[in-house]
Amino acid sequence: MYLIVLSSAEKCNMAIQKSRTRKFALLHSDEVKAGFAGSSASDTGKGKSKMSGSQVTHGFHLIKGKSNHPMEDYLVAQYKQVNEYDLGLFAIFDGHLGHDVPDYLQSHLFNNILNEPDFWTETETAIKRAYRVTDQEILDKAVDLGRGGSTAVTAILIDGQKLVVANVGDSRAVICKNGMAKQLSVDHEPSKEQKKIESRGGFVSNIPGDVPRVDGLLAVARAFGDKSLKRHLSSEPDVAVETIDEHTEFFIMASDGLWKVMSNQEAVDSIRNKKDAQSAAKHLTEEAVSRKSKDDISCIVVSNDDNRQASISDIFLYKKNFMFLYAKISDVFYPIV
Repeated sequence: MYLIVLSSAEKCNMAIQKSRTRKFALLHSDEVKAGFAGSSASDTGKGKSKMSGSQVTHGFHLIKGKSNHPMEDYLVAQYKQVNEYDLGLFAIFDGHLGHDVPDYLQSHLFNNILNEPDFWTETETAIKRAYRVTDQEILDKAVDLGRGGSTAVTAILIDGQKLVVANVGDSRAVICKNGMAKQLSVDHEPSKEQKKIESRGGFVSNIPGDVPRVDGLLAVARAFGDKSLKRHLSSEPDVAVETIDEHTEFFIMASDGLWKVMSNQEAVDSIRNKKDAQSAAKHLTEEAVSRKSKDDISCIVVSNDDNRQASISDIFLYKKNFMFLYAKISDVFYPIV
């Protein structure tokens, strides 16, 4: 995501950072079990909750990429009750130039969102304000958190009936309804926001063989942190609200390591017949690796079990009817004598 050239001193610092990251993963193993994934080379987990009479389950899987820096993807997958509402909180944070910013987001962003006094009445406005507040906190702590940044995609499932998605950057959320993929987030690519970037005094590079980058460095137009580029970047999220109905089977959240090699519909099609959310998330990350994705990959699948089981039954019934029809046609054209 970031185009960098390392000096000898920076390579030395990277080795020290990698050592610290290993310690971090060990110290936070209890949080990983609770549904918070740290910066280990790979991780997997699952959970479930009863929401308005429906069983909601989730599974997540992370795989370290081929780059020589430590794992920089973090995620949140947990359930909690707030003001008598049952909430599912899910997020992917894809860091760059270090893991401190996504680590901070993992610990603070949802708290800031839910602490907004008008979250329940003016949800979109509250989420946008919480994103701005959190970004300012990160910038104010740049001495401790470093020069890096992070993309984010967050999803709040309310009583199993309403899904509120927000994002900055290119981590993505995709929902499946009746087998059809629908993207709920927006990919904030520099080429799409070139005029805004230039109006702030920045520029977008277009070097042959490379992706467009803000000031020749960052491959997304919106992100948390990145203090040195902040004048030319935005942390304003796009927010979408989706109703969860009887047609909703599951939704996927993943970092761009998945979406670089797989379309929304391909991702949905590849897991519709998986038995549970955890195996679905694991399958998606491993499929991305098999398609030569070299980036860190983190993935969450959240499933409405009642609707999902019905869709799986429909798939198998379709296959059974197809095989029966094929057998009948074969008997007509190729009778056994």
